[in-house]
Amino acid sequence: MATTNDLKNGLVLNLDGQLWSVVNFQHVKPGKGGAFVRTTLKHVLSGKVVDKTFNAGTKVETATVDRRQMTYLYNDGTDFVFMDSETFEQINVSTEIVGDGAGYLLENTEVQVATHEGVPLYVELPTSIELVIKHTDPGLQGDRSTGGTKPATLETGAEIQVPLFVSSGEKVKVDTRDGRYLGRA
Repeated sequence: MATTNDLKNGLVLNLDGQLWSVVNFQHVKPGKGGAFVRTTLKHVLSGKVVDKTFNAGTKVETATVDRRQMTYLYNDGTDFVFMDSETFEQINVSTEIVGDGAGYLLENTEVQVATHEGVPLYVELPTSIELVIKHTDPGLQGDRSTGGTKPATLETGAEIQVPLFVSSGEKVKVDTRDGRYLGRA
C-alpha cells in the first residue's frame, strides 16, 4: 500500500483487481477545498488510457511488476518462448500479449518481459531493430503517386513501407513501435 503522495510515473497500481500504470500525475492544491492528485492511468493489458482523480493522502494499492531482460528463443506455434538471461528459466508468452511486436522478433533478440505474480503482462522490444528485406518490387523512377514509398516484406514476415531506392536483400532499421522505416543499417 502507498499513498497518493508516493505516486510517480511508471508505478503500477492495482485498482479493483486491474493493473494500471501511472503515465502522468499532478498534485493540485486549489485555493478553496482540499488538495487532490490528478492522474493519467494506462491499463497494462489493454493499453486503454483514463484520467482519474484521488484525494491527497488516499491509500492506493501498488502491484509488483517484475521487468526482466529476456532472450526470444522460438515460436512453438501458439506461444513465443523467452529465456531469462540470468537464470536461464524459460517462459511461454501468448501471441496476444506479444501483440504487433511479433512481426519484428528474430531469434536471440533481447527484450524486456514484465510479469506480475508469474503471469506475463507485456513484452517490450527495443525501439529500433535491424532486419533484412526478403522481398520488395523494384522502384520505378518517376513513380511518385505513392509519395516515394513501396511495400516491402521483412525476413520476419512483417510488411512495412520503404523508399523507392531500397531493394531486396538490404538490411534496414525499423521502428518497432509503429513499423516506420528509419534508414539503411
